[in-house]
Amino acid sequence: MKKLDMDKIARGLGAEREGTVTSTGGYFGAMQVLADIEARFRVPATGGRSTDPQWTERRLLPIAPRTLKRLKELTAKVWEQGGLKVEPMQLAALLLEKTTEQLSDDQAAELVRPKAMG
Repeated sequence: MKKLDMDKIARGLGAEREGTVTSTGGYFGAMQVLADIEARFRVPATGGRSTDPQWTERRLLPIAPRTLKRLKELTAKVWEQGGLKVEPMQLAALLLEKTTEQLSDDQAAELVRPKAMG
């Protein structure tokens, strides 16, 4: 797959690149996840399931049954809309990666800070 040169496209349109725009939910968020899977996942040379070749670490990740159920629903939609076979935990890894890239240190601290009782 050929990578787009966004700087060249901006110059051609007489525009300036101001930064990265991210989608967080809804249709456009789903399309972004689908595009990420298409762009990043490759079948390993040894065969098997497609994955991101940069993912070299393997960890166990406990999750709630409702979260796994939702991941399964989302991977079914990826299959329906894009014809791409992705496993629920692969989608979880992709979403975790994207979220950690977008989360500031202060936002991360807020996630683990106890809420004031009132």
